[in-house]
Amino acid sequence: MELLSVIVPCYNEEENIFDFYNELMKNEQFFEKRGLEIEILYIDDGSKDKTADKVKELNARDPRAHLLSFSRNFGKEAAIYAGLKTAKGAYAVMMDADLQDPPSLLPEMFQYIDEGYDSVATRRVTRKGEPVIRSWFARLFYKIMNRISRTEIVDGARDYRLMKRNVVDAILSITEYNRFTKGIFGWVGYETKWLEYENIERKKGETKWSFWKLFLYSLDGVTAFSTVPLAIASIMGVLFCGFAFLFIIVIIVRKLIFGDPTSGWPSLVCIISLVSGVQLFCLGIVGQYLAKTYMEVKKRPIYLIKEEI
Repeated sequence: MELLSVIVPCYNEEENIFDFYNELMKNEQFFEKRGLEIEILYIDDGSKDKTADKVKELNARDPRAHLLSFSRNFGKEAAIYAGLKTAKGAYAVMMDADLQDPPSLLPEMFQYIDEGYDSVATRRVTRKGEPVIRSWFARLFYKIMNRISRTEIVDGARDYRLMKRNVVDAILSITEYNRFTKGIFGWVGYETKWLEYENIERKKGETKWSFWKLFLYSLDGVTAFSTVPLAIASIMGVLFCGFAFLFIIVIIVRKLIFGDPTSGWPSLVCIISLVSGVQLFCLGIVGQYLAKTYMEVKKRPIYLIKEEI
């Protein structure tokens, strides 16, 4: 018998704990037929509702359901890392508790594992149910990332992924504090099969990802897997220095030939404001990388455990 670790990050998902379990257990016959034992690792990311209590109730019914509860909200990236670190199985699969990651895909995913793939990942081919502006920015992010980074990040990629033990160990070897798992998956490589499916809206509860949180998350991805923004800041600095030098020459020549003093303080104010804005923008880019470095060198733990069952 081989062990399959099912990792389920949770934040305020009390309504979905039992629903997810029931949906997963529809594959029980497949698990038995393939010779798989399972452990279900619910990672409670500092929930403010009764998520932990619901998992405890489930554990009383089925000891295969385990709880790992954080001392506070550390974020989904920390929950994923904790789940992978706790997982003992020869295989590990990550799934959201809101059932947007259909457990019914597991039999097909194992078929590709048997064919020799190291991992099987999923991606959404539609974004039905999402606000249009949010979908547009999401697609734009993936386009930009794949242009400025050598690490491939597939458009619509979900965290729903089945992995062999060697892939899990490779991911765990990356112990950086500022984690962007979608990029880490691509960086470690290995043979990956992509499964496509249409977007499934969550049945209960509300999404925890606001537009602002997604924007900050995208910045984490850019700074974690590309240094192109730093190069852009340098190029803009060179261009504006060249522009300023040419402008000085034009003013000197104009004065010598026409004797016309330089006038137009409003235009001067606009130019100063523009250049100052560019400087602050470039300084902000450098600050983002410096902030990430600052967090890394402090060596704080990625998460802290309050309770484990």
